[in-house]
Amino acid sequence: MVPRTKTLDRPRIASLLALAAASAGSMGCASLAQPFAGMKTSQMTVYRLQNYEPPQQAQASATPQVIQLPPQIQQWIQAGASLLPPGLLPPGLLPGSAPAAAPAPDAPRFHGFRIIEWQAVNDPSVKNDIVDTFGHSSGFTSPQFTCMYAELGFAIAQPNGPTPADVLVSLSCQGVQSYNFTWPYGDTGITPDTEKKLAQIEQRVFASR
Repeated sequence: MVPRTKTLDRPRIASLLALAAASAGSMGCASLAQPFAGMKTSQMTVYRLQNYEPPQQAQASATPQVIQLPPQIQQWIQAGASLLPPGLLPPGLLPGSAPAAAPAPDAPRFHGFRIIEWQAVNDPSVKNDIVDTFGHSSGFTSPQFTCMYAELGFAIAQPNGPTPADVLVSLSCQGVQSYNFTWPYGDTGITPDTEKKLAQIEQRVFASR
């Protein structure tokens, strides 16, 4: 006797198709936004930046002066400075620490901010974390501040471009600024979760230097 083939009724088929569509939709939401989708294996460099430099007249004064930090940086420090260890903070920010030395006129800079140190990223897992952090719109929100005191800079090679995609990150101002490419989202403010991810990336890149 030939066994009968069990057939699915139409409501069941429709239900399965709906589940498949929902699954495909959720996978699409998890995909990375351009241009970050094609950057997982790109060359990347992370920069630690001095987010604020005192006015030149204060730096040149022979009498030690109390440097008044911008309120956004003061609030950032009081809130724990994004969970960064003291050694990874820009110089001269912690109470009681010596003021940051005036940079040399030819000090290297990244989009106007003095470079404290930089590190090429070779660890594939760190590269993945970087593009994953920047590659989802859910990680960004309406900016709370209009300032840009950048503590971090990212330079990511663009597969089809001669210049890298550069991103300034200000944890104190809770925002980002892009260069050499079109920022894919309407918002440039960072969420608390994105702030934590960026702080963790900085620790992974520089803490073992």
